[in-house]
Amino acid sequence: MLDVALRHSLGAFTLDAQFRAPPGVTVLFGRSGSGKTTIVNAVAGLLMPDQGRIVSGDRVLLDTAAGVRLKPHRRRLGYIFQEGRLFPHLTVRQNLGYGAWFAPKGAARADLAQVVDLLGLGALLDRRPGALSGGEKQRVAIGRALLSAPQLILADEPLAALDEARKAEILPYFERLRDAAGVPILYVSHSASEVARLATTVVALEAGRVIAQGPAAEVLSNPAVLPTGARDAGAVLSARVIAHHDDGLSELSAGGIPLFLPRVAANPGASLRIRIAAHDVILSHTRPEGLSALNILPGLIHEIRPGGGPGAIVAIDTAAGRILSRVTRRSATAMGLAVGQDVHAVVKAVAVAATDIGAG
Repeated sequence: MLDVALRHSLGAFTLDAQFRAPPGVTVLFGRSGSGKTTIVNAVAGLLMPDQGRIVSGDRVLLDTAAGVRLKPHRRRLGYIFQEGRLFPHLTVRQNLGYGAWFAPKGAARADLAQVVDLLGLGALLDRRPGALSGGEKQRVAIGRALLSAPQLILADEPLAALDEARKAEILPYFERLRDAAGVPILYVSHSASEVARLATTVVALEAGRVIAQGPAAEVLSNPAVLPTGARDAGAVLSARVIAHHDDGLSELSAGGIPLFLPRVAANPGASLRIRIAAHDVILSHTRPEGLSALNILPGLIHEIRPGGGPGAIVAIDTAAGRILSRVTRRSATAMGLAVGQDVHAVVKAVAVAATDIGAG
C-alpha cells in the first residue's frame, strides 16, 4: 500500500492531493499541468514538497512534520522515464546489470533470466541502445528498474514518446509487469486507452487536486473527471475469449453476451479487458435487424447525463457490464429516453481498436 498526502506551491500552481494506492497499477490520470509528475517526483525524492507524508508499505519515505526525508537512493524505487535513458556505451545486458548493481545487499530481487523472459529481451542482450527501437529501449528500462529490487515502480508517461505502433508493442509488457512482477506501480498517463488497459486503481487529478479515485471502469465512465470530457468517456468490460473464426473475427463472452472483435492476440479461455468508447455506441428501443453491426447488448438505462453542449451520455446496465453511449440531446428527446427504459446498445466490431483490448 502507498499512502500519499502532499501540499506544494510553485508560482500560481498549488498541489494539494491525498490518495491511497492499493497493490497493482495505480494510474495518476489528468491533463497536462494537473500535478501528476509533481506527485511522482515527490514520491521519488526528486522534489521536496512544502508539506507531506509518503508511506510505502511500512516504510516512511517522507514526513515533513517529523523531519523524515529519505534520500532518493534509499527509497527502494524503480523509475521509468518517458525516454529509456539507457547508457549508450553499454550493451543491453550491461544496462540491466546496472540496475542490479543498485539492489541493496541481501534484498530479494528478480532473477535476470526471469526478467529477460518476462520482457522478451533475449535477442537484444548484446546490442547497444543505438540499435534498439523506442519500444525495445523502454522494455530494457523496465527490466533495469525491476532488477534494482524496488518496493515500488514509478512510470512517468512511459509511452508518451512512442508512436502508436510502438505503444501497441510495449503495452502487453506493462500488463505482464502488473500481473507477474508483484511490484506495485505508480503510473502517470493522460490516455484513456492506457488507463483502461492497465489500471487497478485510477486517481484523477485536476488543477493539483484529486477529483475522483476508484476502479478504471468507474472513473472512465464519468466525463466530468476526464481530460477531454465526454470525448474520452467509455466503458471497460471484462470478457473471455471463446473462439477465433476463419473470417478474422474473435468471439468473446462478456457476462454471457457474445462479442465479436477483430482477431485478438489471446488464446481461447483467456480473460481480456476491453474499452468501448461512448461515441462508438448507438441505441435502439428494439433489437435491430438488418444492420452490419454484430454486437448488440440489451439493457436498462441507468442514467442520462446532459452535457454542456448538444450531447448527452447515456449509461446502460447490461449483463456484460455498464455500457456508455454518447448521443445528441435531440436524439435522446426524439427517442423519449428515460431512466429504467429497455434499450439495445449497438457496437460495430471494427470500432474497438487493438489498443483498447488488453489482458484482464
